Amino acid sequence: MNNLYKKTILIVGCGDIALRTVPLLRKHYRVLGLCRNQENARQLRAHGIIPIFGDLDSPKSLEKLAGIAHMVLHLAPPPNQGLRDPRTLHLLSALSKHTQIQSTILPQRLIYISTSGVYGNCHGRLIDETVAIHPENDRAIRRADAEKQIRDWGIRNHATVSILRVPGIYAADRLPLTRLRDGHPAIIDADDSYTNHIHANDLARIIYAALRFGKPNRIYHTCDDSNVKMGAYFDIVADRFNLPRPPRITRTEAQRQLSPGMLSFINESRKLTNARMKKELHVKLRYPTVHEGVQAVQINNR
Repeated sequence: MNNLYKKTILIVGCGDIALRTVPLLRKHYRVLGLCRNQENARQLRAHGIIPIFGDLDSPKSLEKLAGIAHMVLHLAPPPNQGLRDPRTLHLLSALSKHTQIQSTILPQRLIYISTSGVYGNCHGRLIDETVAIHPENDRAIRRADAEKQIRDWGIRNHATVSILRVPGIYAADRLPLTRLRDGHPAIIDADDSYTNHIHANDLARIIYAALRFGKPNRIYHTCDDSNVKMGAYFDIVADRFNLPRPPRITRTEAQRQLSPGMLSFINESRKLTNARMKKELHVKLRYPTVHEGVQAVQINNR
């Protein structure tokens, strides 16, 4: 299809997952990408993305986004501090400037990549998308704020908004190999937390499916079928790469030995259902569990 007749999609947050998604998008969309500098622009062009210069921390630089795209894929994280997400606020404000420029269009669809961390600790319960969120750290609170902003914006502007709540992303280059080689401990099974996963390539395919089939103001768990605890995941990776399994410690010992960042993950335990994703987005996972995803990793040069 000639670019003249393709709809335009704007990617905000052109990191690893976005670049994995672009090959799927280019067949059907003219792809724009928000970037902050010339170095990033070269990388985007190499992937077939047209760079649009702007910075989510500088609202003035985003004025050109008004009416620029039919669809928006928002993968940019909030700032590292505070309880709000001003970046999402700046983006939505820029996209809505059509009220002042009559010739521009408002995006018809917006996909936001959020986190399953907004649920907080569910004590290992199996949960679906109807469970109320209860973010327990500042990082998750900022994500919850972004979700609310986006859902409210979608309702006000009659746009189709989909929220993808993503758990731990893994891929060949996103595995805890350094952690295993350094011998960091994991929690004993009796004290351990359930964790959820998705292969990066499956996530890219889910994002593309959400653009096609996502329902208005809808939340989707974008996870695989795994039902494992965090220590078991580390064991799977260790076995695949012929590394020693991590030593196990109690949760009490972990409070003294592990970093605050790692503790924030092990202190939250939940099992996500993905039935809505499969049914409504028509997704068939290539890597249904972490066992299959990790086993598929080539280890010749690792």
